[in-house]
Formats: sequence, C-alpha cells, structure tokens
Amino acid sequence: MKQIDYPVGEIVTADLRDFSRTLFAAADQLWTNSNLRPDQYAQPVLALIGLRQMEAKFEAVHTQLAPKYKGRLKPAPADYQAQGAIFLPDHARFSRLLSLPGNADLGGELNAAMKGIADANPDLAGVLPQGYQGLPNDVLQELLRLLAPLKIEGDAYGLIFEYFMGQFASSYMTKGGEFFTPASIVKLIVEVIEPYHGTILDPACGSGGMFVHSAEFVRRHHKTPSKEISLYGVEKMSDTLKLCRMSLAVHGLSGDIREANSYYDDPHKLIGRFDFVMANPPFNQSEVDRSKLVSATGKVDARLPLGLPTVNNANYIWINLFYAALKDTGRAGFVMANSASDAGGSERELRKTLIETGAVDCIVAVGPNMFITVTLPVTLWFFDKGKAKGPRKDKVLFVDVRHLYRQVTRANRTFDPDHIEFIANIVRLWRGEEIETEAGSAARIRQAFPKRRYSDVPGLCKVASWKDIEDQDWSLNPGRYVGVAPGEKKDDGEFRECLEALQEKLEALSVEARTLEEAIGRNTAELLG
Repeated sequence: MKQIDYPVGEIVTADLRDFSRTLFAAADQLWTNSNLRPDQYAQPVLALIGLRQMEAKFEAVHTQLAPKYKGRLKPAPADYQAQGAIFLPDHARFSRLLSLPGNADLGGELNAAMKGIADANPDLAGVLPQGYQGLPNDVLQELLRLLAPLKIEGDAYGLIFEYFMGQFASSYMTKGGEFFTPASIVKLIVEVIEPYHGTILDPACGSGGMFVHSAEFVRRHHKTPSKEISLYGVEKMSDTLKLCRMSLAVHGLSGDIREANSYYDDPHKLIGRFDFVMANPPFNQSEVDRSKLVSATGKVDARLPLGLPTVNNANYIWINLFYAALKDTGRAGFVMANSASDAGGSERELRKTLIETGAVDCIVAVGPNMFITVTLPVTLWFFDKGKAKGPRKDKVLFVDVRHLYRQVTRANRTFDPDHIEFIANIVRLWRGEEIETEAGSAARIRQAFPKRRYSDVPGLCKVASWKDIEDQDWSLNPGRYVGVAPGEKKDDGEFRECLEALQEKLEALSVEARTLEEAIGRNTAELLG
C-alpha cells in the first residue's frame, strides 16, 4: 500500500479561521466540478470528515485491544463499539482510500466503504451517503487530501454544516442557525444545568451539539457518558437527523433520535419525563397551526401547561414544551430570542404564570454575533424545578454578559473557556455551590466577588424578587435589572436595547422576504409551464 504523507493518527487542531479556509477549498471543488447545489455540499464532506475522525478513534482503541487477542483471534465490532469507537472494515479505512491510485473508481470505493461501515455499525444504518459515484474522481481525491490532517473537537459536523449553509447556501436557507448552536453557547448551557446523570431531551436537536457537549461534561467529571446519561432528541429535517446520528456515533454515543415535528408530535411522551432539557429552537417562528394544539372540546394540549399563546409566534410554545418535559427536580437551558423576555399580551401572561411557578432560575443576556449566520443578540433561559421548593423560589438571577467575548473575526464572537467558567460560577455562587477554576476564571472571580460569595454586581448580575419583576411588567430582560457598570451611561444601555429590538425585527422581515421570494419564484415557474 502506498505510504501517505501524514499518518492518520496525527491530529491537527485548527482554529475557526484555518478550518473555514480548508472547508472553502473543499466546497469550492464541489461548486466548480459537480452538479450539487450549495445546500447539498454538507453530506458528502461531513461523511468524509466523519470517516477521518472514525479512523483516529478506531486506531486508538485497536491499540488497546490488540494485545488481548492471540493467533487468529481478532476483536469483534462489538469490542470496538464498547469502547466508543466505530468499527471500520479494512476496505473502509480513510488511509486506504487516500492511498488509492489516481485511476481507481474512488466514488465506487467510497460508496462501498460507507455501506460497509453501516453494515458493521447499526447506529449508522441509513445515515451515510451513497452518492459518491456522481462526483468526479479528482474532486474526491482533493477532498480526501484536504481533510486528511483535519480535526476539530466537539460538534465538528454541526460547525461544518453551519459554515456551508451560511457561506454558500444563503439563497436556500429559511432561518440561519436553527440547526446548529455554537460550541461556546452549548458549553455554557451545559455548565449551568450540570447534567451529571439522567435523561436529556433536545426537542429541536439539529446536529446534536447539546448531546456531544453533555457527554464531554460527564467525561470531564471522570464518568462514562454511556453509563450516566440517556439521550433523546427530535428533529424534523431528515438530512439534519442523519447528521445528528452520525455525530453521536462518531463520538461514541447513542441516543433515541426521532424524526418528527415537536409542535404537533410527542414521540418521547415528554411530560414530566426528563432530568434535563437543552435546546436552540427556531426564533420567532410563525404559522404554527394552533388548532392542532387544541382538542375538539377546546382543551389545550397537556404539553402546554402555561397556556397557549394567541399571537402568531412559537416562542412560548417552545417555552411550554421545555417546562412541561422536566421532572420535579429537572433543569432546562435554552436559547431564546430577546423579544420573548419583554413580549406583551398573552405572552406576558404566560411569562407571569411561568415566573410564579418558581422554576425560572436565571436569565443570561448574550451579545450579538455569537452565531455565524445570525447577527442577533440572544438570551439564555434556565429553569430549575427543584428551586421552587427552596428559599430561592421567589427570586431570579439576571446576568448580563454582552460585554464578555473574544472577537474571532470581524463578524463573529465566541466565549473562551474562562468566560464560560466565570459565567457558570456566577450561577454556582447564587446557588451556593462550589465554584470551578480549572479553565482560568479565578482572577475574574476575585475581582467580581472578592469574598467568594454571591453579591449583586452593577452591570453584571442582579438577583430580583417577584415584586421587582412585577414592577417591570413581568419582564425577564436582564438589562432592566442588572443596571450598568461604573463609567457606563444608562442611556447607552437603553439605546442598545432599542437597537437590538430593531435588529431582531429586521432579521425576521428578511426571513419573510426570502420565503416570499422563493414562493414567487416557484409560482412564476409553474405559470410559465
């Protein structure tokens, strides 16, 4: 077999900028030399990256297993799967495919490899693509060459999927970002809800990043994810569901992921079932058929215990679902549009009902440009049903971290590990838990909380009572409570909130405009025959 230039065991970790350049080169090959639409780029490349990562894990586990087998005995696929690795038949190794001669039928070889992997690993049945023979040999060879040294930790598949959709398929998108949540946001949600053990639901699971980072959290606390957590997901798009299942399998995880529409379907019988709920639902989604959520006798679906909103906006349908799914001691963390914090009418009444359950634990304001394809600032909501039975029942923690980020590119920001740990430590102090400083947040903690006990910090965090919240018309907007840091003008904060609200409205109108444009194009094509 031909020797390759870089061993498969050698992992190169790239930052977002380098990763994006590599992806652009790979996608550019497909754009120029195939008949794939931009929104179809992800599947073949994702599977190849999956194979690249599968082999790295396979080799590591094989090294551990090989000494235990003598003579003709060889480890079985189940032995690899028990160690969190995908079993790879000999003909399905990335290194073998990379070393094939230029005249080989690489498309056929890749199809056979994907079939062989699926046959040996039931979790991947129906997940891996089989259309490689429709792509030119030289394009496939270049893809393999570009991807060979690449390794990104965490939800790599979701990151790739978002990059492709955001950069190359804007004309096909309906709402950017709803299928993927940036890793730093997911990690923050995980750190706050602390899913050490139990059942986890994501009813809008996209590429599965919530599950992947929950497993990483468990591993970081020296436990085995497969023994500690059970994963349940719902995803309405079949291609994205395949992406999620592939991501889980490659990370050594398995879960019960169903293709369904969470508005109308309840495949997991969610009411009161889950220890943890995590999600990034689509923002401000309109046209949900509310008649399907009410019985013939006028009874509202039991999954909406707070009530059914009367407005044409699904934000509070999602909030209902998250709350309803929790056990009496369950916790939830999810991304929500800023407008949901101050929405009036029926949504204000639902928010008041929610607050009075005592389950609202904390609300975190996050700045703009944290999502690659969405510029909007967002709010992170956290529930803790167990809190309703304790002394913090009638209080809510508000945190404003719009000023805390690292600028990755001109248009993209992220939280670094010390940022995530610092924000999570604010919540831990508020709960009376031990803080963590392994990621480097100790200096920030000393500055903000010199006594290592929770206290309100202007411009950063504030604990508000129900009376305080009622005085603010039941708003859950952190900016109304936290105030401003010393040296910052109050008017600056008010202007920023106004600008953010206008920006969110503009994003929603842009989505509607794209939808209308697509509908007009289809109708025109039909009229012209």
